[in-house]
Amino acid sequence: MAAAATAIQRFVTPSAARQKRRNPCWNGTPEIYFSKPIDNSRLVKVEDPKRSREMKQFGVALGFLFLLVMTYTWQHFKAIEYGYKIESLKIQREGLVEVNRAYRLEAASLRSPDRIDRLAREYGMQPPQAGQVIRMDSTSPDAGSPVMASAAPVSVISIP
Repeated sequence: MAAAATAIQRFVTPSAARQKRRNPCWNGTPEIYFSKPIDNSRLVKVEDPKRSREMKQFGVALGFLFLLVMTYTWQHFKAIEYGYKIESLKIQREGLVEVNRAYRLEAASLRSPDRIDRLAREYGMQPPQAGQVIRMDSTSPDAGSPVMASAAPVSVISIP
């Protein structure tokens, strides 16, 4: 018990070495600051025309620089936006070209003479008899020459 008491006393009472370390790091008198109210209400600012002119020129130059930077930025973003629009229009055009190709293929298959003949036979139609077909382009000897219009006599057959 006595040994524990001496160990605790050693930590509680400072030794000479510890007291030596506690000396302040500064020597001399400490600096003390006092606040002093200053009254500047009677001071009058004198306008300097040279400084005023310099500040106006600086403001104009800064405004001009701002306009240049904003114009460049606007053009840059518009170029990016137009690039995206062009790409989307190219994709849309490729889709429309593909649809157009599909429609042309469908139109070609619908105009096929074999298909038309097969459908006509399914609906009960017969091939034309000799003399039933009149070619309109065979009457003119020259395809580039003008043709005079004429009215052919029409016969009306009435069924009682």
